[in-house]
Amino acid sequence: MHSTIATAIGLTFEPVALIWADEKPPQALEFAPGKWGCVLFLLAAAAKGKTAAAGRDSFGCFGGGVGLGFGNQYVHFPGGEECFCRFLSCGNAGSEPGEAIGRGMAASGAAAMAEDFLLGERYLKTPELVRQFIAELPIIDIPTRYVVIKPLRDVAAEDDVQSITFFVNPDQLAALVVLANYGSAHNQSVIIPFAAGCQSVGICTFAEARRDEPRAVVGLVDLSARKNLRRQLGRDVFSFSVAPAMFRRMEADVPGSFLERATWKSLLDATGQSPTASP
Repeated sequence: MHSTIATAIGLTFEPVALIWADEKPPQALEFAPGKWGCVLFLLAAAAKGKTAAAGRDSFGCFGGGVGLGFGNQYVHFPGGEECFCRFLSCGNAGSEPGEAIGRGMAASGAAAMAEDFLLGERYLKTPELVRQFIAELPIIDIPTRYVVIKPLRDVAAEDDVQSITFFVNPDQLAALVVLANYGSAHNQSVIIPFAAGCQSVGICTFAEARRDEPRAVVGLVDLSARKNLRRQLGRDVFSFSVAPAMFRRMEADVPGSFLERATWKSLLDATGQSPTASP
């Protein structure tokens, strides 16, 4: 599937589609069952042309399982959801069961994880706020065994696409925000939720697909995901994810829009990008 948007904004990386499927492609990249990995690694691989997959036992991390739509995996976090709430906020130091788990992590050689577990990532102020965050996430249990992650150019007509993501620099992000609102009757067509990087491209966008007027979801405001992706995609990248219906509308809006005018072309020229080059 070709993207007119990708060409018009001089996209460096291929747009990535998330597809619900009961079978995975034979050569798809996949984390080993039960092994840690960041789902964004799989999306980065797809943005560079490879096909990947995540299944119900191969989603890499608990947040990744949530983000891809495999239910509330936080209940399986070491120490359960309560320890996760402390992990994302103030940490598990001072909690007897939490400290025991942390000591076990350190003894197994996972010193960095043990430190985060005990001292907390501090992304939310209190465990109570984390509980509220979980309650407000659009957590779902999707009806398939896998989420297949493909470069958009390799998507087939029969693929059940649920989300399409562009990895963009700040100028390209600005252009996509303008394009998202270009054909809209209001100026609220883009959101930036507080969420993990995988949740922005996954369940947050899946939820938008169920709205009468889907909104685009800007992501990679997740500091841990930014750290994980720096080597693969660079330090100035954000994600911009849309449901299929919104993608089709935005694609149709490219001809005749600002993307063919001098202001946008001057921004492309300033970075050496070309609006006519295929990604």
